[in-house]
Parts: sequence; C-alpha cells; structure tokens
Amino acid sequence: MTFAEDTSRIRTGRGPENMATWRNHAISTLRRAGHRNIAAALRHLSYRPHTRPLDLIGLL
Repeated sequence: MTFAEDTSRIRTGRGPENMATWRNHAISTLRRAGHRNIAAALRHLSYRPHTRPLDLIGLL
C-alpha cells in the first residue's frame, strides 16, 4: 500500500501489469541500496526529490 495501489485508476490493457513492473523495480532498487523499510526509504527520498533518487541509482 506504500504506492497507493488501491487508489490507482489504471485498470485496462497492459496498464496494471506495467505499473506492477515499475513498483517492483522501485522496491528492488531501494532494497539493493540497503533500505529495509520501503515506506521510510520513500519518505527519506522525498526530502530532496530532485537529487536523492538520482543519487540512489548512481546518476549524480
């Protein structure tokens, strides 16, 4: 429920499958970076949204 899956309005075609893939990718990236609590990791990243996510994947 961290990504508000229940409120998603994507319900047709390949949309739900694609969103699940992106969510799984985000969770895997956070876990590889050493985060165990996904909600806490997302809060931490949201404090500086223009730089921390890029640091996480090694682009800065």
